[in-house]
Amino acid sequence: MGGDVRPTLSEVRDAGLTCVLATLIAVEGGGPRPVGTQMVFAPGVTAGYFSGGCVESDVADHAFACLEDGKPRTLIYGQGSPWPDIQLLCGARIEIFLERLAPDEKALADLLQAHADRRTVTWVSDGHTRECATELSPWPEARVARHHEPTPRLIVVGGDPTALAIAQLGTQSEFETTLVRPKGPVSGPPIAGVAYSRAEPAEAFAAIGVDPWTAIAIATHDLETDRAALRAALPSTAGYIGLLGARLRIADRLAPLRMEGLAEPSFEKLRAPIGLDIGGKAPWEVAVSVIGEIIALRYARDSGSTSTIVPTSAAAAPANRRISASDAAKTLTSEES
Repeated sequence: MGGDVRPTLSEVRDAGLTCVLATLIAVEGGGPRPVGTQMVFAPGVTAGYFSGGCVESDVADHAFACLEDGKPRTLIYGQGSPWPDIQLLCGARIEIFLERLAPDEKALADLLQAHADRRTVTWVSDGHTRECATELSPWPEARVARHHEPTPRLIVVGGDPTALAIAQLGTQSEFETTLVRPKGPVSGPPIAGVAYSRAEPAEAFAAIGVDPWTAIAIATHDLETDRAALRAALPSTAGYIGLLGARLRIADRLAPLRMEGLAEPSFEKLRAPIGLDIGGKAPWEVAVSVIGEIIALRYARDSGSTSTIVPTSAAAAPANRRISASDAAKTLTSEES
């Protein structure tokens, strides 16, 4: 898919191969990929992309030259480039930094260990010296300061076509995805990349691991399972919790949890009804709306935007009082479930 290159770095390291890590360090004019995008080059291995075809072959040539001589390089495409015949169709100017990594690099080991442990770290490098740690600031000569977060996780509770569509689109969107279907069939659905659990929600969540980079989509059409999933999800540190269901029935579905004493702040992050309003009702359309909402909220968090934050009273408020941008737009399917 061309997103997170850490799995490729792990495979290359485990194979004992030296590789070149290419990092997009500057973009001007609205390029196709954001700063921090990376590629990995090794003998027989190319992973990731910067432009979808405009510059990749030239970057590969420089990367394998870097692999030979070990000298870091900064490549410029667009205005000021020494290769004016290579242009991005979007007209952008980009800078890409290349550095050679040996399989026994300590910084590489630290990066991959943090990835396995689901810890945030920052990779800082000048091409000769590199470090990777939780609290790390770039030194004057550094060319790369790349923040790495854990791979996003998605837990989907349910087993109908809508839940399956959310799970499949989740794994295609590079989420570590698990379908939780309490007491469901012994074998999970034949969806590549989707893990499966038949456990009750609390047990399943504990086994999977819930953290701020975890999204939980509850789409069961079963009140008791919904409540069991909410009971386990709402007090957790999950970064996103969504509930499929009709808006007018949400308050009644949450009332028993409030009566049990579940803390009111726990309800603040609940997206109910789940998903953005894209006007569709079919399973795949709802799946697009759910994955879209999870991604939109992730970028809103990273940018500091408040346009997609649920108001404190949203979970209990009548529809005509749900005034935040994304809450004003919910899927029709959620309304009619």
